[in-house]
Amino acid sequence: MGKFKNSIFYISVTGGFIALMYWIVSKGKALEVGRNIITPTSNDTMFNQFLSSLQHNLQHPLAILLLQIITIIIVARFFGWIFRKIGQPTVIGEIIAGIFLGPSLVGMYFPEYSALLFPVESLGNLQFLSQIGLILFMFVIGMELDLKVLKNKANDAVVISHASIVIPFALGIGLSYFVYHQFAPAGVEFLSFSLFMGIAMSITAFPVLARIVQERGIHKTKLGTIVITCAAADDITAWCILAAVIAIVKAGSFVSSLYIIMLAAGYVVMMLFLVKPFLKKVGDLYSSSENLSKPVVAIFLLTLIISSYMTEVIGIHALFGAFMTGAIMPDITKFRNVFIEKVEDVAVILLLPLFFVFTGLRTEIGLINDAYLWKVTAGIILVAVVGKFIGSALAARFIGQNWRDSLTIGALMNTRGLMELVVLNIGYELGVLSPQIFTMMVIMALVTTFMTGPALDIINYVFKSKDLILPTDVVSTKFKILIPFGNNEKGKSLLRLANSFVKNQKENTNITLLHLSLSDEMHAYNLDEYEKDVFAPIVRESKALNQKITTVFKATVDIETDIADIASRGEYDLVLVGLGKSIFEGSLLGKVLGFTTRIINPDRLLDKFTGKEGLFENSPFDDRTRLIISKSKNPLGILIEKNLKKVEEVFIPILSTDDIFLIDYAQKLINNNDTKVTVIDINNLIVNNFVMENSVYALLKKYPNNFSVLEEKGMNSSFFAKQDLMMVGLESWKNLVDSQHSWLSKVPSTLIIKHN
Repeated sequence: MGKFKNSIFYISVTGGFIALMYWIVSKGKALEVGRNIITPTSNDTMFNQFLSSLQHNLQHPLAILLLQIITIIIVARFFGWIFRKIGQPTVIGEIIAGIFLGPSLVGMYFPEYSALLFPVESLGNLQFLSQIGLILFMFVIGMELDLKVLKNKANDAVVISHASIVIPFALGIGLSYFVYHQFAPAGVEFLSFSLFMGIAMSITAFPVLARIVQERGIHKTKLGTIVITCAAADDITAWCILAAVIAIVKAGSFVSSLYIIMLAAGYVVMMLFLVKPFLKKVGDLYSSSENLSKPVVAIFLLTLIISSYMTEVIGIHALFGAFMTGAIMPDITKFRNVFIEKVEDVAVILLLPLFFVFTGLRTEIGLINDAYLWKVTAGIILVAVVGKFIGSALAARFIGQNWRDSLTIGALMNTRGLMELVVLNIGYELGVLSPQIFTMMVIMALVTTFMTGPALDIINYVFKSKDLILPTDVVSTKFKILIPFGNNEKGKSLLRLANSFVKNQKENTNITLLHLSLSDEMHAYNLDEYEKDVFAPIVRESKALNQKITTVFKATVDIETDIADIASRGEYDLVLVGLGKSIFEGSLLGKVLGFTTRIINPDRLLDKFTGKEGLFENSPFDDRTRLIISKSKNPLGILIEKNLKKVEEVFIPILSTDDIFLIDYAQKLINNNDTKVTVIDINNLIVNNFVMENSVYALLKKYPNNFSVLEEKGMNSSFFAKQDLMMVGLESWKNLVDSQHSWLSKVPSTLIIKHN
């Protein structure tokens, strides 16, 4: 009855008002009398009007901007993905994407498309939007700086950092003496040109360096701490110098710039002694709140905008204000995390690629069109490397670092990345850098950033050393288990399982918990706290089990390869991973085992085994599969969990003589956990194989109360009801799934073991 009434009301209201609108429009036609209204008289005319309207819409500034954003994001992510796969920072690929879309490639070979996508009149919108992205990004960079590190560990770092600025700055000014006459724009004073060449040689890309340190696993070492601190000090110093250089360039002379510098100094004092305490009070007031309210977020974002506006008006660029605001944010991890999460995705994914492309539109590789110009470019790269790489390395060596660490510091400090492009674009906008010298400097930024990874590899090879990842006591242990985990609950389940294998032999065993995070999701300022939070539930579980563990945390760009590499270097006897929604989904299992993994909800996984759809499907090996298999020589256990709480009852189906290795694992469970193990003799295989029969008989004799043999027909409902775990070899598992045994739907948690 209720539905009928609603239907009547709906029809009455909508029908009545539609009729009313039709009546008003009909009466309104009479109002057109005396007006010069052109009405299409043919279908062709109406279609042409439609095409004209569509063309007008396509050429609207907003439509062009949206098309530019779509194209830029797709191309930037593609190139970033390619460079990430070859071990380079994503930012390199995004810069290359900008050059690709600019006049150097697309503009040269597809000028019509380039003119359509990037018409000259649209570049202003693109520039302003990219500047907003840069402001947000510099806000994040400021927040990433841990000023406490500078206070506590700045002695050696400041020496290295300032040497890594002064030496290349001086060399840059020296270089400008030789290139000023030919490459400086007309009307630009030598002082302005030389200062920008100096600062461009001196910059270090803190975010890129921090991620490389994390990916190399050296962030917790003394070397890693020194490098991060050096980069932080370098960042702050370089931005202060850049602000002074901008002031001098805009004022026209050093004396005139003193007014701007004095205003800038007043701004810094205000930010440190008025704004910072105010933001800290707001942070302390709301730090206990579960969620930050919109008014609180508005206070901080408004501070960012006002700060950027002030520095732009003063004459030291809006980016300095954004950086300063990030640096004085309350030293509360929750606050910084919230703002990084709110700002970073928009800035890095949506807006920052616009800056790279805008830089690419200014970079014309075609301007470097003869051997002499390429020699000048090579000279600029050489000066940059000598100043930053060699300067930092010699300073590190002078304060007592060994040659390996000194060269490593030099290689990392030579990373320029995005920060270099920011400086170059400011110089270009101020008219200090000509298109030719701008292009040469962009090439220098790419080369010096690209060479960081290979340089570190060469240094490690020459000094016969690898970056520290595993504690030294791990390698000396007799029996070692590695547990890579992404999800805490799975980590705890795997730890309980591992404990069952080693419980009574703890003095001769080691269990290592490994957590890998993608490096572009990590930030240097809260790395220690993030690591502590990740491992806190695991550590509590280990204490409850009275099991000593080793924890290893590492940022990475390739989770699968790093797991295989760490397992190999640690010479682990067993690697335990969990199947389900974790970092391994769709990647590790399919590639280590050589199959395409069909991910199924873990709660429904076992119910599907009796159907036509199995867990694994045969597929050809791809290149990544071959790489992982060639590097990973360790036995691998894959746990399919079904609420595993204890390992007191375990059964092992035997389908092949190759399954004899499972007897060793069974013995470990019996010895260390007093587990009751039942071997299921499928098709009377054991009694027909001499070696298998002797192995099983030996266990029956040694552990009559903990070891038994059962035929498949004895596997009834009561048997499955008391089982905690099924342990099975990989090949036997495949055979079980292919043969669709009826009891598969009843099995408990399952440990599939690939034995090498």
